[in-house]
Amino acid sequence: MTSLIGLATLLLHVALMLALAPLLVGFIRTIKARVLGRVGPPVVQPWRDLLRLARKQPVVAENASWLFHAAPAAGFAATLAAAALVPGFALGMTTAPLADLLVIAGLLALARCLLALAGLDIGTAFGGIGASREMTFAAFAEPAMMLVIFTLGLLMGTTNLDAIALVLREVTVGLRVSLGLALVAIVAVAIAENSRLPVDNPASHLELTMVHEAMVLEYSGRHLALIEATAALKLLLWMTLIATIFAPFGTATPESGPLVWLFALPLWAVKVGALAVVLALFESAIAKMRVFRVPEFLGIAVLLGLLAAVFLFVSQGIA
Repeated sequence: MTSLIGLATLLLHVALMLALAPLLVGFIRTIKARVLGRVGPPVVQPWRDLLRLARKQPVVAENASWLFHAAPAAGFAATLAAAALVPGFALGMTTAPLADLLVIAGLLALARCLLALAGLDIGTAFGGIGASREMTFAAFAEPAMMLVIFTLGLLMGTTNLDAIALVLREVTVGLRVSLGLALVAIVAVAIAENSRLPVDNPASHLELTMVHEAMVLEYSGRHLALIEATAALKLLLWMTLIATIFAPFGTATPESGPLVWLFALPLWAVKVGALAVVLALFESAIAKMRVFRVPEFLGIAVLLGLLAAVFLFVSQGIA
């Protein structure tokens, strides 16, 4: 019975992630438009754009290799696999034993590398610039993420995301400076990973400042639809990951039945919606930083992750 509930939880979780990811992007755009005094597009506009792109035949350069054709689908599959490991409204999914933070980070890194290689495949200047910048930023973002994972593993005794969320949900860990520093560090990494302000502007196509858009400039049609769907899914994945670790209250446990989902599902939507509103307000109040300042921004995240690990190690050593 428990295995059937775990499978049902996984299927519902994946379906909700796929359905709500474009709506999350539309919700953020609507909030930003209202803050700026505009009506803005409807929340369902990203879904309309995806369906419109999916019906179009892609235009591909003559010198494109198999990698250029396979990268959008492979990147989407890797991101979807990572999303299936991050619990949203309930713990105890079928994939719970595999839901290790290191595995999730590795799947996201795989999707990033595939897109960067695809940007280099055609040989255009913009694709090379975007791929170079993306991997340079990743060289700073990944150590920060590893330090956050090390901090959580040192505190909880495991890097399994389900186990971490269950401990934080059931046990009173208390207010810890290390968790606060880890939260700030992982938020900075999430901003960089999703190409959001101030690291990158997803609404801009200015050649000198593009990062993500420069890598996908040669894509069109259904290939571009997959890339846009991957970006939306990754944004929802990161918000769910942050909510699961740092706000696990209200999440259904493996022992609870489907009736508890009626309470857990709206609460998960509220937590993700609150993070989306904060992101929209933050992006509306800040400008994009220069490309050469982004390593400094991510360097601060690395420093905060290191301080979180050091403070936790020292405090446990004293205790």
